[in-house]
Amino acid sequence: MKQKLLAEDAGERTFILVLEEGDEAFSAISAFAAQENIAGASLTAIGAFSRATVGFFRIEGKNYSKIPVAEQSEVLSAIGDIARDDAGKPSLHLHAVLGLEDGSTRGGHLLEGYVRPTLEVIIRESPTALRRRKRPDLGIALIDLDAAS
Repeated sequence: MKQKLLAEDAGERTFILVLEEGDEAFSAISAFAAQENIAGASLTAIGAFSRATVGFFRIEGKNYSKIPVAEQSEVLSAIGDIARDDAGKPSLHLHAVLGLEDGSTRGGHLLEGYVRPTLEVIIRESPTALRRRKRPDLGIALIDLDAAS
């Protein structure tokens, strides 16, 4: 993965990450957020995966149904955010729409995606930290605006 700081102004940074073939996107972006101590950000990405897994959150079961995409796909759109989790570490929440060769799509919460040939990610950091807290009633962590600093 290559990275570059594009801009920095008033506590806001904008980065570009260029992931390379074989990189696993979710873990690479998460590791970068930890390395840069990102506490609040939005992100977008485009590129392609050799294989991926997206998830559909089943509220009744408080879990994700995994949707494997076992073929080359275009990352038509990936959007998400980064916030601090209950342990104070960066927590990535990323959704993706993946386009297949026949024009159909698969989409959901990105659980993993193996880059082929590239994934271009723009991260726009906020000067305000965001906090994601576990919601036992839902089984997932959501941004808590009362806890943001």
